[in-house]
Amino acid sequence: IDLASQIVRIATTLKVENAGGDPVSEVLFAFPDHQAKNLALLVATTTEGKGKTKSSGGSLPIEAVHPEGMPPALTWYTVSLPKGLGKGESLTLDIMAVFSHLLRPFPEKITQGDIQLVVFQDSAHYLSPYEVKRQSVRVKLPEPKVESYTKLEDTKFSGSEITYGPYENLPPFSYSPIAVHFVNNKPFAVAKELVREIEISHWGNVQVTEHYTLLHDGAQSTGEFSRLDYQARPQVKGASSFSNLVAMLPPRAHSIYYRDEIGNISTSNIYGDSTKTLLEIEPRYPMFGGWRTSFTIGYGLPLHDYLFHSEGKRFLKIFFGCPMNEMVIDNLIVKVVLPEGSSDISVSVPFSVKQGQETKFSHLDMVGRPVVVLEKTNVVPEHYQHFLVHYKFNSLSLLREPLMLISGFLFLFVACIIYHHADLTISKSSASYLAKLQWDEVQASIQQVLNIINRCIATHDKVEASLRDLSRTGDVQACKAARKAADNLWKELSKDLKPLLAFLQSSPQAVQILPKVEELVAKERELQERIMSKHSTVVDCYEKKSSGRDIDNRVASIQQKITALRQEVDDLIEVIDEI
Repeated sequence: IDLASQIVRIATTLKVENAGGDPVSEVLFAFPDHQAKNLALLVATTTEGKGKTKSSGGSLPIEAVHPEGMPPALTWYTVSLPKGLGKGESLTLDIMAVFSHLLRPFPEKITQGDIQLVVFQDSAHYLSPYEVKRQSVRVKLPEPKVESYTKLEDTKFSGSEITYGPYENLPPFSYSPIAVHFVNNKPFAVAKELVREIEISHWGNVQVTEHYTLLHDGAQSTGEFSRLDYQARPQVKGASSFSNLVAMLPPRAHSIYYRDEIGNISTSNIYGDSTKTLLEIEPRYPMFGGWRTSFTIGYGLPLHDYLFHSEGKRFLKIFFGCPMNEMVIDNLIVKVVLPEGSSDISVSVPFSVKQGQETKFSHLDMVGRPVVVLEKTNVVPEHYQHFLVHYKFNSLSLLREPLMLISGFLFLFVACIIYHHADLTISKSSASYLAKLQWDEVQASIQQVLNIINRCIATHDKVEASLRDLSRTGDVQACKAARKAADNLWKELSKDLKPLLAFLQSSPQAVQILPKVEELVAKERELQERIMSKHSTVVDCYEKKSSGRDIDNRVASIQQKITALRQEVDDLIEVIDEI
């Protein structure tokens, strides 16, 4: 009985002899119900020869049975022998039973600085429906630290191993309970769920992605956690925890990554040789009892190492199970994503699993990729075995996606060429096209009118500036010269404005906006007249040497009108701009 980790492995060697008169083709054996419910793997083989000539045969068929007249609380199995066992003949059987969740933490709750103690319970006598002539039990512990163990007759404790027996001439169903309470600080890493996706690309790669939901299933951690104490003395203040995991990946694994929901996790190392690739990862925090974490690892594999051809079909040969050392998986889901167009799919797994199929859509898929879904509970490292997925695939289907890309880009380029070279405008003889041209001309004319008005307003500002200079310098001649220049410019602008107004008055497209334009022109001319009147009044007063107060009194009413007209002109310009 190997108790060196969280997984219990019981290797039983039976030398059976037929003491009856009729040939025997099967052998019964049993486990207590509390063990059988946690049974993960059961394998039986035959052994021939002794010493160096000893060899093992193939696995024998095992079946769960319910024989009548047997004691309760037992789960029964039968092993079919390779050939009938005649009277007086004997045969050696090797039975390997692997159990998960069989070690019970005791105490169930510990603090950060406590070691982890677990209890294992079994029988010192081999539980069998047959008479046992001679038998012994060896219990292998992870270390020689034992809190207590059941002491029976012929019990020996040496190093990290407890031996019970040998016992002779035991009757059927003999049972002698034993319990071992010992230290086990090995990682109790349990994946509550592992989703393993294997995606095949016939362009040369097999992509493997594994999503872990991890739990430390040992004694529950209670009390406060001190990071300082843990970093100072991790072997003392974190004896029951684990801070790293090791995955044994295939030898030519590449593009390896390790991340979680937050992002990439940099605490990982890779070691490898020609036979294997070791990925050592560290979670973001040390794992104590009851603590959980989630993460994802992924890697690529060369296709030609795992995909083969046979009898017109292709088959994938790759590992089932989990590459992590000594990890228990409560629920394992393996998804094999085949290329789009795969058909006639079949699966061969060396143990019982639940099978299903779904469809996955990826880039450039039209009908989706078939996905083989394999699900198994209570998975242990012994399940890390090869399984096969057979399917048919037409090699011409490889050209589908490249042709789709080429066709898509070709269509895009052709569409761009047509768009840039084709005349997609409305017919130049249509009424709507002519109306659009007329409206464009109206807009251009209105813009020219606004430009002229703005130049007129700028000229108004220059005349106002000349009056301010006159009040400062008293130079009447300079002020008259500015007035003369303004008159000349207004005349030129007035000439430029006439044909534009005439066009707008003749265009049916300008019917709605024409009244505003005419009002703007009229207001601007009135503004010109008021500014000229102000200019003449001020110059006349300066020539007569009137006082500043007299000048202000004479032009006050004119200035009020100028201010009002200037505001009206600005408002009209804004209205026309919006239209």
